[in-house]
Amino acid sequence: MTYSSSKRGWRSDKLSHLGSSIFSEVSEWKAEARRSGIEVIDLGIGSPDQAPALEIRQALSDAVLRENSYSYPASKGSGLFRKQAAAWMKWRFDVEVDDEEELVALMGSQDGLAHLALSICNPGDLAIVPDPGYPIYSGSLAIAGVKAWHVPLLEQNDFLPDLDSIPDEIWQQAVFILLSFPGNPIAVTADLAYMEKLIALAGKWEVLVIHDLAYSEMGFDGYRPLSILQVPGALETAVEFHSFSKSFNMAGCRVGFMTGNRQAVGALRELKSNVDYGVFNPVQEAAAFALELAMAGGDKLEVAPLYEHRRDVFIEALSLEGWSVAKPKATMFVWARLPEAWGTPGEVGRSRRFAQELLLKTGVAVIPGDAFGSQGERFVRIALVEEEKRLLEAARRIGEFLRRNR
Repeated sequence: MTYSSSKRGWRSDKLSHLGSSIFSEVSEWKAEARRSGIEVIDLGIGSPDQAPALEIRQALSDAVLRENSYSYPASKGSGLFRKQAAAWMKWRFDVEVDDEEELVALMGSQDGLAHLALSICNPGDLAIVPDPGYPIYSGSLAIAGVKAWHVPLLEQNDFLPDLDSIPDEIWQQAVFILLSFPGNPIAVTADLAYMEKLIALAGKWEVLVIHDLAYSEMGFDGYRPLSILQVPGALETAVEFHSFSKSFNMAGCRVGFMTGNRQAVGALRELKSNVDYGVFNPVQEAAAFALELAMAGGDKLEVAPLYEHRRDVFIEALSLEGWSVAKPKATMFVWARLPEAWGTPGEVGRSRRFAQELLLKTGVAVIPGDAFGSQGERFVRIALVEEEKRLLEAARRIGEFLRRNR
């Protein structure tokens, strides 16, 4: 018997709303550039080019070699990992969380971001998310059947979400608001006063605040990112995601955690106990050891100085090539407005055309801003994930491209 998928192609319509299609497109552009004999400098995906500290790798290796490391892990995370994560929250932010009820281990923060809406919302509910924003923010809503209300991140507001612009009826309907300081793709920052206002509004409207703090250890120029849980009373109405991918160069290990409001943590734990069996125990051991090293004052674990230096070198080189770009205060990304001479004001698809032509003609891969939302149309995101000499070469190629395409 022959079976046909003609009814719907055996593909959920939700997949079209996950926001990952542009990354597949960029991969195709890279392949096309390589077929043309062009050497690609990939500043697209934000994957760290450094390895974890040797001590962390050794701890992982030792744990992997133990015979008793291969049982199913606890879906909520091992006691060791959760206790170390809670201790680190106290050390880093002076925030006390209950590791038994207010913290859950994750396969990277994206795991939790993808599943949280499923855990705390019903289909048809509404959530507030930023535009531009990391693709899984809106993608997770599509998976859960939740409606998105986008709060724009505008240049005239220094890309800080204008909380007063959110209508009362949206606050009244919303189950949660998801924001990130510093964010991806835009390294927007917020001070404690802003966070206090956010928590006050959320408390007034009974809205859960979700704070994505994946770049907590990537602040520059003396800036150290804040935890939303530093706001008094935030545990009543907020959760926060933390990742080891960028903070400890452990992206491939897939480990992170969510902490905060115990009802939301409990809901995510319950879902994940039915979806997966948690993070491989040796990875949790290595992550717990990384936190221990950080708390012991391990300066060599600090990732911020490397990316701050790369930021300075690259942006100065771009400026010398005629492209003036604002310096981010955090993260591994540069959010660059397209040069004034590029394209027609109001042109749809301008950032995508810029990224495609830049890659096919020079081999420099960047991500068009519209991949992160409609407000990103006039921008591209550039990841500082190459060594200094490669960043300088990328700037040189970009300069030649701009001069040829004025």
